[in-house]
Amino acid sequence: MSAISQVSISRPVLAGVMSVLLILFGIVGYTFLGTREYPVTDSPIVMVTTVYPGASADIIASQVTKPLEEAIAEANGIRSVSSTSREQVSIITVEFELNADLEAAANDVRDKVSKSRQQLPTDIEPTIVEKAGPADFLVFLTVQSKTKTLEDVTDFVNINIKERLQSIPGVRLVDSYAGRKRAMRLRMDPVKLASYGLTPTDIQAALQRENVDLPSGRIEGENTEVTLRTQGRLVTEDDFNNMILRESDGAIVRFKDVGQAVMSSQNERTAMIVYNGKTAAYGVGTGVSPQRGANSLAIVDEFKNRFEEIKKKQLQKNTKLPLVKTLLFP
Repeated sequence: MSAISQVSISRPVLAGVMSVLLILFGIVGYTFLGTREYPVTDSPIVMVTTVYPGASADIIASQVTKPLEEAIAEANGIRSVSSTSREQVSIITVEFELNADLEAAANDVRDKVSKSRQQLPTDIEPTIVEKAGPADFLVFLTVQSKTKTLEDVTDFVNINIKERLQSIPGVRLVDSYAGRKRAMRLRMDPVKLASYGLTPTDIQAALQRENVDLPSGRIEGENTEVTLRTQGRLVTEDDFNNMILRESDGAIVRFKDVGQAVMSSQNERTAMIVYNGKTAAYGVGTGVSPQRGANSLAIVDEFKNRFEEIKKKQLQKNTKLPLVKTLLFP
């Protein structure tokens, strides 16, 4: 007779307590058990993105990507480093060993990037270091409208959808595609610029000089105190058209003399057409990416609940912005 059988016979109360504890441990472990079709085999990945406006792919590769790769290579536990250098953008993908802590790996890469800042060009945008998850979206949502502009649809997605989906537990990233943000476009006439002796650099200098909000101090009294604010931002098309470029001997050259300001889109080169079987319209896509090791089924269930809440709110507001949903499961 084994020792376990002898103890169970001689001490039945102890055997009963141990059986109850095993059952409790099983119940507790089951509640925390993730649900996946396949086990987690993705290595921790950190993405390093740097934007250098106006730079060619060769300059990006030599002045941005190479110094960053040399600095990032000093991090611990790296399995491989790959990079993509294209016009204005450098993307470096750092893959760590399977057992590495993703949070610690991201912080290590962030430290190495900060130390290499002095080797990079001074006019680049701040480098973005973020933790990457699976390459495919877990859920993909498209939003379209036949009555509203693509800029209005983009604002709707950013305000009403992305913020609601980003707070779902286990979601790493909610990103939108093919959207168009509003932007003021300054269309210049080269002939008129030459006639006034101006260049696009002069237009840029005028924007930096005129389109600013500066603190104006405050007015203090015995019983009151008023903070002053100088509204120097250019907002409308007329504001930009009347922007002063040069003033000499009483002669004022405004932007409308050499071009025209038009409210348009920040990016007019990309668009997504959504086809629902009968009609097609421009739309904005929104993808939901899970965190590494997150419960995919729980994310999809919560996404469905929040999507229904968004639709109910829009029906209460009597909006004319229909939503089209496409779910992509892992």
